[in-house]
Amino acid sequence: MTMSADRHRVAVLVLPGVPALEFGIATQVFGTDPHYELIVCTAGGPGPVPGAGFTVTATAGLATLTEAGTVIVLAYQDIGTPPAADVLDALRAAHENGARLVSICVGVFALAAAGLLDGRPATTHWQYAAQLRRQYPEVRVVPDRMYVDDGDILSSAGVTAGLDLCLHLIRRDRGPAAANTHARFLVAPPRRTGGQAQYVERLRADATGDQLAPLRDWMLDNLAGDLTIDALAKRAHMSRRTLIRRFREETDTSPMAWLADARIDRARELLETTTLPVERIGRLTGLGAPSSVRAAFHRHLGTSPQEYRALFRHSTTLSCR
Repeated sequence: MTMSADRHRVAVLVLPGVPALEFGIATQVFGTDPHYELIVCTAGGPGPVPGAGFTVTATAGLATLTEAGTVIVLAYQDIGTPPAADVLDALRAAHENGARLVSICVGVFALAAAGLLDGRPATTHWQYAAQLRRQYPEVRVVPDRMYVDDGDILSSAGVTAGLDLCLHLIRRDRGPAAANTHARFLVAPPRRTGGQAQYVERLRADATGDQLAPLRDWMLDNLAGDLTIDALAKRAHMSRRTLIRRFREETDTSPMAWLADARIDRARELLETTTLPVERIGRLTGLGAPSSVRAAFHRHLGTSPQEYRALFRHSTTLSCR
């Protein structure tokens, strides 16, 4: 987007239950930059909006969305129910008028309810990705990304990913130097790319059935072994085809994909809680040689084992010297 001589208007849409941190991120980044004009909007027009433990005073109504260059939709409380029709109509009108639409965390549910994400990629907080997919199956949910830039519509994961996306917008509008200046002021990383994965609690899928629970437990206890599909089928006393079908019924994924995620989960745990070298971790988890471990981390997490350890390693002992 090319910035004009006039300030670029950013409208922040506030819906009931907005979290304080996400509201603060949008207003801090764009409300302190003289190149932007920040306006807080809500369905009821100027006035108070109940947030999560605080109250926001909006300065404008929905009509302002169609006059904005960028509309930021923050998270809200009742994502299981579409926002009011006038909110959805305003979002559609803003998009038709050329506004850039941006969502932070579960704010993406409002964009999806407006039909603006049909056939398009989008992300949200990892805890709500499955719900987004269920409620709006036409959306191409990308559950493992910090943010998704699809040109005129952008979406981000949780709170800090929203900050990453706001800095990304600054970078798009005004270049890397301006974004870096903002990041330094906020004491934030200057850039975490949208392709970097969200650091979910674990990668392996939860099970909805328990027939194969003993097999999955055995897999977790034997990650270092040569666990082929034939070996798993033999242990489960099933044919290959039956095992694959029943495993997918219970986990919504294949046995080998679940195993790969479980191995990375275990490697992450070892990186966080031990000082074992990557070579040793590869052997213990079945990921293999260090090059294979690095490839798996880049493929699934968008980072390296060393970078992951630097972010999450914490000491469990105190020095008394």
